[in-house]
Order: sequence, then C-alpha cells, then structure tokens
Amino acid sequence: MTVVEQPQGAGLEGSSVQEEIFSHGHITEISSRGRTLRSDLREMWAYRDLMTLLIRRDISIRYKQSAIGIAWAVVQPLMMMLIFSVIFGRFAKLPSEGIPYPLFTLAALLPWLYFMRALTGSSESLVSSANLVKKVYFPRLILPISKAVAGLVDFAVAFMLLAILLAWYGVVPGWEILLLPVFVFIAMVTALGAGLWLTALNVKYRDIGLMVPFIVQIWMYISPIAYSATIVPQKWLWLYSLNPLVGVVEGFRWSLLGRPPPDLHAMALSLLIVLILFVGGVAFFRRTERTFADVI
Repeated sequence: MTVVEQPQGAGLEGSSVQEEIFSHGHITEISSRGRTLRSDLREMWAYRDLMTLLIRRDISIRYKQSAIGIAWAVVQPLMMMLIFSVIFGRFAKLPSEGIPYPLFTLAALLPWLYFMRALTGSSESLVSSANLVKKVYFPRLILPISKAVAGLVDFAVAFMLLAILLAWYGVVPGWEILLLPVFVFIAMVTALGAGLWLTALNVKYRDIGLMVPFIVQIWMYISPIAYSATIVPQKWLWLYSLNPLVGVVEGFRWSLLGRPPPDLHAMALSLLIVLILFVGGVAFFRRTERTFADVI
C-alpha cells in the first residue's frame, strides 16, 4: 500500500524553518518499497532550500547579540595559538621542524577547530531540533549536514589570520596549496561521519551529549596539533594514522608551509578509516531515523 502525505502547517509554530517546509510544496511518498541512497539524495536535493535556511540560521544564531560578532572566529584560534606557543613552544620546546612555532601550530589549529565545531554541532543536531523533528517531516540528514557546512564560514574567516601570519613570516605556499580544499573536505567528511553516529545515538542515550566534549578533548591530544607527527616512532605510525585528523593536519602543513608530503601509506590508511566511518555513519543514521520522532 502506498500513502501520499503532504505536511500541513496548522497549529504549528510560525518559525521561518517551518514556513520554509510548509511552503516547499514537496510531496513525500511513504511506500512499502525499500528506500535507496539515490532516492535519499533526490529527496535532499528537493529540500535544498531548507538546508540553505538552516545553514544561515546556524551562522546568525551563533553570534547573535555578540559584541564583536564573527570576529570570535579569529579570537579563538589566536588565543590558542598564543597559549600553545608559550607552553609547548617556549617552555616544553617541542620541535616545529624549522618553522616558526606560532605558524606551525596555527596551521594545525584551523582544521582542528573546524573539525571540532562540525563534530560537536552535528552530534547534537537532532536533539537541539527536537521540536522540528517531532512536528514535520523532512530528510533528517539535512540537520547534521547543515551544521558541518555552517562551520566553513568560521574556517574561512579564521583563515585570514593564517594568511596574515604567513605574510608576517615571509612564507609563500607553493602549488601544494591547490590541494588544501581536499584536506578541508576530508575534515568535513570525518566530522560528519562521526557526527552521524553520535547524533543518532544521542537521540536515545543522552549520555552521548555529555561524552562528546570529553571525546573532542582526547581527540585533540592524539592529533599532531601542538607537536609534529614525526616524533611518533616509525613502527607505531600505522597505529597513529588510524586517526584521520593526522592526515588532515599533516596535509595542511604540507600545503601551506612547504613541509615534506604526508606518508602515502599513512594517508591511505587515514582515508580508509574516513570512508568506513562515513559510510557506516550514513547507514546507521538511515536505519534508525524512522524512530527519531518517537524517541526524541
């Protein structure tokens, strides 16, 4: 049996997000036939205007009623760079491979901070939009994806700080900088893959939301943010490379600072982990999303 359902807006809050859904005019067919990835992608494309609205909402809410607004996207990496430079660069004297330590650590902080925001945002995307999930139908994948994409705005603003620091130290990137978007994309897919697992679990087990800050903190220390991956013994490099952020950070430093390219075997292993994490996250999310509205 096939049922055709079109959402109605009576009795619902008059938020801009709900108005966008109700004015969308999209008809959802609920059928006994199994869903496919192709049908999911087609449905998400039909709701692309909603995704754009959610991305704009996330960006505007983040700095609403803030005195300096989006400048916070620069303040955070700047302060972390200064703290890391003093503690790890001056006091601990960690090697930076001949690169000025502030530049060395900022090139790693930018992809890390983007990853952190994208992971945290996507992991809480369903719970934070519980009222919307319970009231109206739309492709649930839009919520974590919009969080991951919205973080790119902060990344772009913070990148201007890195550009200034590159000019200050007289570092001119080579052709490798053309591959920088590839490493940004890997960071986004990694955050989204992990976020899909976490946000689906967070609907039923709210402990996940309490665990995420702890997971993020541990993840930072096992990533080469304040130190170089070259200090890891060669025999343990394969194990260290199971962390996808290793390839992302080393790729950033290679693209921008003229460091030697990342180890190909380690990079291939990182990409394999990213693929498994993302495909598994999408599959798990799709399998559990039919219960979100009932459980959340």
